[in-house]
Amino acid sequence: MALPASHDVTQLLKAWTAGDEQALEKLTPLVYQQLHRVAQRCMAGERSGHTLQTTALVNEVYLRIVDCEQINWRDRAHFFAVSAQLMRRILIDFARSRAYQKRGGGALHMSLDEAPSVCHEPDTNLVALDDAMKALAAVDGRKSKVVELRFFGGLSVEETAEVLRVSSETVERDWRLAKVWLLRELSEGS
Repeated sequence: MALPASHDVTQLLKAWTAGDEQALEKLTPLVYQQLHRVAQRCMAGERSGHTLQTTALVNEVYLRIVDCEQINWRDRAHFFAVSAQLMRRILIDFARSRAYQKRGGGALHMSLDEAPSVCHEPDTNLVALDDAMKALAAVDGRKSKVVELRFFGGLSVEETAEVLRVSSETVERDWRLAKVWLLRELSEGS
C-alpha cells in the first residue's frame, strides 16, 4: 500500500485540531498502516514472547492521541514523532512494571515446582536504553530527539530535520554522534 501524501495527512490533522471529527475518521485509515510499521520496528527489539503485541501498542497510542486534545498538529512528521514518543513511553512503562512485578509487586503465590513455567526475563535492554536516552537528553537534548525520531519513530533524515527545524546534515551528524554516545553508555552499564 502506498503512503498517503504528506499534505493530505497534514490537512486532516489540522482539520481535526480545529474540531472536525470527520477528519479523524478520514485520518485514521491513512496513518494506521504506518503506525503499525513503527510499532513493529519498536517491538522488533523486544524479547520473544513479549506479552504486549504490536496491534495493542498501536491501539494504546491511538487512544492516547485521541484523548489529548491540546496538541496542535503541525504536520505528518510531527504526528509520527509524537506517536513514536508515546510508543517508547508505553514500552518503557511496560518494562518497568514487569521489573517491579519480578521484584515481588503483585506476586502470585505458588509452589517452587510451578515457578519455572512462569519466569520471564525483564525487559532490561529497553530500560537500559531509556536510562541512556535520559542521560543523553541531559547532555544534548537535540541528539536525544534525533534518536527518538529516527530509531523509535522511523522518520527519515529529511523528516527529522523538518520536525527539529535543522538541516539534514545536522541530523546526520547528530545521529552518528548519538549512536556512538549511546553505545558507549550502554557498554559501560553492562
